[in-house]
Amino acid sequence: MPLKGIPAIISPDLLRVLARMGHGDEIVLADAHFPTSSICSRGPQEIRADGHNIPDLLEAVLKLFPLDTYVDTPVVLMSRVEKDMNTDVPIWETYSKIVSKAEGTHIPVGFEERFQFYERANRAFAVVHTGELAKYGNIILKKGIVTS
Repeated sequence: MPLKGIPAIISPDLLRVLARMGHGDEIVLADAHFPTSSICSRGPQEIRADGHNIPDLLEAVLKLFPLDTYVDTPVVLMSRVEKDMNTDVPIWETYSKIVSKAEGTHIPVGFEERFQFYERANRAFAVVHTGELAKYGNIILKKGIVTS
């Protein structure tokens, strides 16, 4: 049964993960092509959200999840590979708008090379596997603290 004030898109498993994460822990919102089960076999918790896209999930997560203000880039995206350098990636602008709106200010976004992104995901607290089909749709969020 849904809870008051908790977006319905946030599953009980995801809510539990978000609550258990500490300052500096990271969570990956992974697209449908991400090797989530392989990565999670080495440590991070696997959360399934297959029927959802990342923008909707990101918006809901950021209602509950403070971003880390003690790092330069609390949001990290996967960089395009050489072959895709001329490919437009409109989902990045969507993410930027969602994050800035949720935080009430512009939030700088970092980029990691594909295999560095996978390594970083290996160290994440959890990976949420979504149904997102946008190219380069993966995003990492670093948890901050709730201030009074």
